[in-house]
Formats: sequence, structure tokens, C-alpha cells
Amino acid sequence: MDWYHTVLEMIDLRSFSNLWYWISLAVMWSTLSHWILGVPFDMVLKAGRQGGQAEADLEALVQINLNRIFYVVRSSGQWIVGFLAALHTTLIILGFFYDFEFAQAVFFLAVPMTIIGCLNLRTGLRIEAEGGRGAQLRARLARHRLITQVIGAISIFITALYGMAQNILVPGNW
Repeated sequence: MDWYHTVLEMIDLRSFSNLWYWISLAVMWSTLSHWILGVPFDMVLKAGRQGGQAEADLEALVQINLNRIFYVVRSSGQWIVGFLAALHTTLIILGFFYDFEFAQAVFFLAVPMTIIGCLNLRTGLRIEAEGGRGAQLRARLARHRLITQVIGAISIFITALYGMAQNILVPGNW
């Protein structure tokens, strides 16, 4: 019985008081700020330092990832927008009208990820329009990473404020 209680405690749906939620939030933002358009940021730095083959590899990988992103958006973008709208609406209704904390926690993960997805698409379109080569490409990716980190910091701050309020104000939450 003690093992069962331990497992249920680890996957507790009271998310804002659960350590796993905060770990997943940190991992999500760490991953989103490291992988810019599917390219690890250390590759951008290496291309800037070494040039040559590293630069060519960066340009090729960015082009491959942009082709993948544009294919998905052009072939099923409307379905993705519809699904995301339905998901966000469901999370808002369940989380904030029915006061289901797990939906609130997922909302604070999903909405910023959607914003980053839109930012990825916008950056990809700009790279495609500009030609996306060399120093200009690296600067665009660095700017994209900075904006991602700012969105992440704001998101973590808002989530932490809301989570602390939930833990303090909601009875029986701790």
C-alpha cells in the first residue's frame, strides 16, 4: 500500500504543488531555447567561430528544417490551428471555469509553446525571404533565441506567480 501511495503522490494532479511539473517546465524552456528551428544553438556558435564547413552545415540544416516546417504548415496548417484553438479553449474552460488545476497547469505550458511555434514560423518565413546565409542567418537565429528566452522568462514568472497563489489560496492544496 505504501508503494501505491508513493506512485500516486508522484503523479498527483495538483500540479502547482508537484515538483515534476516545475521540472518539466524548466526542461521545456531549456529545450526550446537550445533548439532554434530544430538547430542546436551551439551549432550556430560553432558556425560563427569556424565558418567554412560548419557554416555550410548550419545553412543546410536550417534549410532542411524550414522545408519540414513549411510542408507541415502548408499541407495541414488549418487543421493544426483548429486543433490548437480547440485545445486552448478546452483548457481554459476546464481550468478556469471548472477550476481543474491540471488543465490550468497544461494551459501554462501549451500557450507559450504555441507562441513559440508561431515565432518559429515567422522567423522561418523571414529567413526564406532574406535568403538566409552566413552572418545574417546567425544573427536571425540569435535574435530568435533571445526572444524565445524572454518569452520563457515571462512565462515562468507568470506560472510561478499563479502557482504560488494556487498553493496559498486554494484550501487543501498542500
